[in-house]
Amino acid sequence: MTEIPEHLLKRAQAAKEKAAAKAAGESAPAEAAPVAAAASAPAASSDSRIPAHLLERSKAAKAKKAGGEDTVSASSAVAVAESGGAVATLTAPPLATGPGGHTQRLLTVVKSGSIQDVKAKPQDKVHVWPHLLIVEFGAALFITAFTTIFSIFVNAPLLELANVNKTPNPSKAPWYFLGLQELLTMFHPMVAGVTIPGMGLFLLILAPYLDKNPSNKPEDRKFAISLMTVHLMFWGVLVIIGSFFRGPGFNFTLPWRDGIYFDL
Repeated sequence: MTEIPEHLLKRAQAAKEKAAAKAAGESAPAEAAPVAAAASAPAASSDSRIPAHLLERSKAAKAKKAGGEDTVSASSAVAVAESGGAVATLTAPPLATGPGGHTQRLLTVVKSGSIQDVKAKPQDKVHVWPHLLIVEFGAALFITAFTTIFSIFVNAPLLELANVNKTPNPSKAPWYFLGLQELLTMFHPMVAGVTIPGMGLFLLILAPYLDKNPSNKPEDRKFAISLMTVHLMFWGVLVIIGSFFRGPGFNFTLPWRDGIYFDL
């Protein structure tokens, strides 16, 4: 129930005291002289008071409009004092009501779900910082420390200075280029150096657009896994052949028979 403001309570209390004082002042002349009491009735009714019959009619109309509800509540208080036929009434100021006379507070009729979200929604994305960059920075520090420690305990001496008068046989490129060097023994330089590597790179660029499956499970990413497997196996086989199965003149040889013509 809505509370009555303090200033309205004080005004109602003052009106009650005034009405009680007037009723007490009118009761003494009414016992001594009924005529004076009869004369005081019009005066009482002439004072900005609501007659009892009009008040009852107003309450009946309010009850009919509200659907038969009881209109006598904390929102309206009526004090009636009768003395010798004179009726004095006091009405408390009405409470602030909404449409239809309802006095419920807003939070009692509005569901909490419409003004606040009590359940957290699942998030399928995370921020790059710090979730991704922290991991990458840690991995970079680990690789740097491992390489530094490895270089201290393991010697990797450089070869002697190149002699323009003596070409090594076989002359092999570094291991990461041996795949291309192996292709040069099988195809035209244009095909081996441009066409085949270009097609491989183009397929790798198109891979994310051809396979848009967001799943992280290997059994759901058969196309992507197959494409990457073919790429790695193709290049890995070429590097292995160029490293261990090519001898003098870059001819095919068996490492367990003629030895390994490759320096790490």
